[in-house]
Amino acid sequence: MFEKSLHDLVRGIRNNKQNEARYIAGCIDEIKSELRQESKGVKATAVAKLIYLQMIGYDISWAAFNIVEVMSSQKFTHKRIGYLAATQCFHDETDVLMLTTNMIKKDMSSHNLYDAGTALTGLSCFVSNDLARDLANDLMALLASIRPYVKKKAILVMYKVFLKFPDSLRPAFPRLKERLEDADPGVQSAAVNVICELARKNPKNYLALAPIFFKLMTASTNNWMLIKIIKLFAALAPLEPRLGKKLIEPLTNLIHSTSAMSLLYECVNTMISAVPTHVPSMQLCVTKLRVMIEDPDQNLKYLGLLALGKILKHHPKAVQAHKELVMGCLEDRDESIRLRSLDLIYGMVNRKNLVEIIKKLMLHVDSAEGSAYRDELVSKIMEICAQSNYQNVVNFEWYISILVDLTHVEGTNHGKMIADQLLDVAIRVRAVRSFAVKQMARVLENMHVLAQKTQQNGVCEVLYAAAWISGEFPSLLDDVETTLEALLVPRALALPGHIQSIFVQNIIKLYAYLFKTKEEEEDDDEDEEREDDDRILKLLLEKLPLFLNSPDLEVQERASCVLQILKYMPKMKEKGAEVAEELAELFEGELNPVAPKAQKKVPLPEGLDLDKWINDQPSESSDEEDFSMETAFISQEKKKPKTREEIEEQEEEYEKKREARRQSQLNNPHYLQASSKQVKSDGVDRIPVASLKLDVPLKIETDFKIEKKSKKKKRRKGGRRKNEESSDDDIPRRSQRVDITTEEMPEGAVASDGERGGRDDDDDTADPHRALDIDLEKPLEADEVLPVRKHRVVTSKTLEEVEEEQRKAKKERRKTKEKEKEKKRKHKKHRKHKEKEEEKEEEEEEVEVAEVAVEPVKEEEDAREKSESKKKRKGKQKVEEKVVEVKPVATKPEQHALDDYEFWLSKPNEAETEKAEVEKVVVAEKEEKPKKQKTPKKVKGEKKKKKKEKEEEQPPPAISDEQKIEEPEEVEIIPTYLPLASDENVDLTYELRVNPSINNQVVASVIFKNLSGENQLINMEFNVLDSLNTKMIRPIGSPSHDGIQVPFQLPPGIANEAQFAFMVDGIQMPQKLRGTLTYMIKRSDGATSEKLDFKLSFPCSGFIYSATCDGKEFSELLSGGKLCEAQTLKIKLTKSSSFAHALRRACTLFKLSVIERVEGSASLYGRTIQKHHVCVLVKMVDDSEVSVSGKCSDSMLISQLLNEFKTEL
Repeated sequence: MFEKSLHDLVRGIRNNKQNEARYIAGCIDEIKSELRQESKGVKATAVAKLIYLQMIGYDISWAAFNIVEVMSSQKFTHKRIGYLAATQCFHDETDVLMLTTNMIKKDMSSHNLYDAGTALTGLSCFVSNDLARDLANDLMALLASIRPYVKKKAILVMYKVFLKFPDSLRPAFPRLKERLEDADPGVQSAAVNVICELARKNPKNYLALAPIFFKLMTASTNNWMLIKIIKLFAALAPLEPRLGKKLIEPLTNLIHSTSAMSLLYECVNTMISAVPTHVPSMQLCVTKLRVMIEDPDQNLKYLGLLALGKILKHHPKAVQAHKELVMGCLEDRDESIRLRSLDLIYGMVNRKNLVEIIKKLMLHVDSAEGSAYRDELVSKIMEICAQSNYQNVVNFEWYISILVDLTHVEGTNHGKMIADQLLDVAIRVRAVRSFAVKQMARVLENMHVLAQKTQQNGVCEVLYAAAWISGEFPSLLDDVETTLEALLVPRALALPGHIQSIFVQNIIKLYAYLFKTKEEEEDDDEDEEREDDDRILKLLLEKLPLFLNSPDLEVQERASCVLQILKYMPKMKEKGAEVAEELAELFEGELNPVAPKAQKKVPLPEGLDLDKWINDQPSESSDEEDFSMETAFISQEKKKPKTREEIEEQEEEYEKKREARRQSQLNNPHYLQASSKQVKSDGVDRIPVASLKLDVPLKIETDFKIEKKSKKKKRRKGGRRKNEESSDDDIPRRSQRVDITTEEMPEGAVASDGERGGRDDDDDTADPHRALDIDLEKPLEADEVLPVRKHRVVTSKTLEEVEEEQRKAKKERRKTKEKEKEKKRKHKKHRKHKEKEEEKEEEEEEVEVAEVAVEPVKEEEDAREKSESKKKRKGKQKVEEKVVEVKPVATKPEQHALDDYEFWLSKPNEAETEKAEVEKVVVAEKEEKPKKQKTPKKVKGEKKKKKKEKEEEQPPPAISDEQKIEEPEEVEIIPTYLPLASDENVDLTYELRVNPSINNQVVASVIFKNLSGENQLINMEFNVLDSLNTKMIRPIGSPSHDGIQVPFQLPPGIANEAQFAFMVDGIQMPQKLRGTLTYMIKRSDGATSEKLDFKLSFPCSGFIYSATCDGKEFSELLSGGKLCEAQTLKIKLTKSSSFAHALRRACTLFKLSVIERVEGSASLYGRTIQKHHVCVLVKMVDDSEVSVSGKCSDSMLISQLLNEFKTEL
């Protein structure tokens, strides 16, 4: 009664900021006392306070049992608090979870909707391996619940169960697949979400569901579900090339119609992965991505740049057209957008625009804010120029100047990268070497600029390259002495040690070159020459000792060696030796670049075995030796190797000891004996190995032998990689003659791509979806059943009796399998026998027909129908056999699913073509007439032929109108594309398409065909004048009178299709809009502009789509009174037309579906985008006239539709 509520706890914590910890400790003591009370309400309030304490960082795991008590409460308000606490503090290792199994099972199956929902929600948060295994069967039963709320939550929880208990995926997947066609959209959305998450690891398993997902995608209006489905198609499309072609039309419609940017991005992303080579689709994607990049929203801009980078890999020219837009993103205030645009620029560079792009990037380097972005700009400039072995660089002197300019960037950390580029270009490009040497000499003269703040400034690494290039090519220097003096300045001691060592090394190189050139020059004034030599030598002897004080040992050693050489030279010169030439020979010869993988490709010499032991292999001994202080240290005395006799004696002693130990164990009543099934082994093999779960992993050093084996394995792997490498020797030609020295490789070795070592990046053991890589197409085995929790039955049988029962059960299962196989074999034999009997009966009937001259009309009709049905049945069997041969073996339901999938992916007119061919064969057989009558013979092969001759030569008996049978006729192809306009250059046809989910939009799909002969049509612009009722949808921000650029060009004789969307207010009246197509004809002598006017018609039938409706719904619709009175129209048919032909034209042109067809009449149904029901009855009045009656929820609409019927039929 006087306990604190949650409100009091929160208020008390806020009022005790100074002593918060002490106050909370007192509150926890109060909560513990409350949890010991009997009242469920008090316990629930205490748990609610614990939830708040857990949210601010306090551990409440000690109250886990009390939380379970509150969860088991019968009152929903208490139960909800308990499950909320469990979701926050329970995890896989919580001990009390084993107590919740029956409680959760009871709550899930509760009649109270909210109890079941709370239990399912909580289970998804703390489900463990044991809970997933025990509750999987109950959750699968909930998938068939009549309550959509429970069904939806059960589907989502099943995903967590699949992660914890992967064996439940295969048995539960058929039930999950059925939920995709559930009547409730929430259940559908949940099933789509689960399958999309499952497909992340192995999307191939879900390829057969593509028709269902395609149907959902075209019918759903839920953007979030569409996003999930489209993401799934993005994963499925690379696995099935035909799927990408199916997705072009619906994705294009969504791209044109949706206003949701998230859905638009997913459509574009899927289009890129599904049909990356379809040029019109990629052009449409690029156009939409441009709109996203121009949007002020930073997130949309980033996503647009990200998707544009994916298109760049397949269509670089389409992206290069938007170069200015991408360059403009470099000035964005968001650094992530600037970095993403840099990645795009890297792929947009070619020889023509390289200089322009680098110039703009250099300007951005000067004005860049932030060192990280500045460093990224510097590195990207060098990567752009160096990509593909400098194929875009034509002027290397320009590139050297760029690298030198980059050395002046303050605070950059890419000095090492700049130095590497300078070295690479100077060594490999001979034509630019002279310019590079002079630039490096200038860098050394300005060393004071680069040597400042060496710890913070990484540009000082450029001095490494400058010193090396100057010393390696001294003959190209303008003033060698000035460069030599620049290397001897005291400021060099402030540089890092590796740069100082290069300075010392190249000082002696420059001096050797100077000394040699002085001796070779023939000058009369030898005294002046000697004074110059002495002056330079004296300068070196004075400055070089500075490097002896360097903290780097390498610098000290090199400086010491150089000093000794310099001191030794005057002595040798006094003796008359040619010291200069000998000193220069130390550094003669050109150094070529070595390939990074050259060392790996060095072949092994013959006779060298790297796996062979250099010394004798150490013996492996399993002897157990007692550890003592004497053996703890290595003895200096050499031990004598044991002989074979001594080793055998020791083994005998050990065996005796083991046998004695076994006997003592057998006689010891307190020793637990092993089971009789245990395999006996000697030594350490008998010791059982138990897996230990340790918080800290053990680190055990491996012995030498194991390390050798691992090295051997790595070496073998490397060998395999070498065989799989591909050569990349091709270097593109250059407009300017520039020789680039290739990197040196061992003889016979070929340069190849990177060899990856170590573990694969894809092998992520922490991935929770790794266990879901399960083949779902394989039929379920007998043991693949979800476990059912049962009570353990204790029996008094011995182990031998249990094993005997198991053997008997196995034999019985084997017998039942053999019986099933025998049954199938007999069934197959019986079926073959039945087919033979049918063939015999058919032959007997044919003989009777051949012998009898005149038969009743009814028998003739039956025989004709039977022969035609058998022909069709055989044709169908052949088609089915072709499909089945390609597919893998599967069970019947799975085989039907695969058949549907293959049929859905096949061409739309493939089945119709086969059907038409069969009908043509039937008609051709009936039209053949023999010239004269022959007497029937008893030859088996001529029986069928005689029957046909008799039937055709016999005069037809009189048949009443009721007995007339319609003969099959050739199927006429009814064009759905209507002519729009045409001239001598271009022809336009169009078709109207609608999306049932959008009630005010229609899409005109226009085909453009080039008729100009050898000329190309470019810059086509399609424009339609808007009316009050119908308006063309233009890009965002475009004026209402502007046209839309056609996203392609037309080469000679080529046709392509573009789609244009229109907003429509009313559909009761037909519309005609004026439009213009402007285009340019590109000829060899120039280009001319042309214009083509047209009128785009929107008939009322263009707003109808075919909808499904069964006979019962159709009759209720007609008798319900919602539709207006029927309007009737009589139409006269042409002589060549028939009722079937008229019906086919009505269904094709007006997009109506046949609900019911009786002799001479048919009921048709359709629906408009504004949900008007259209019911039509077509009835044959006489041979040349049909009656068309219509009902609709709008009288004006049905009147216009009947007028169109009169025109089209």
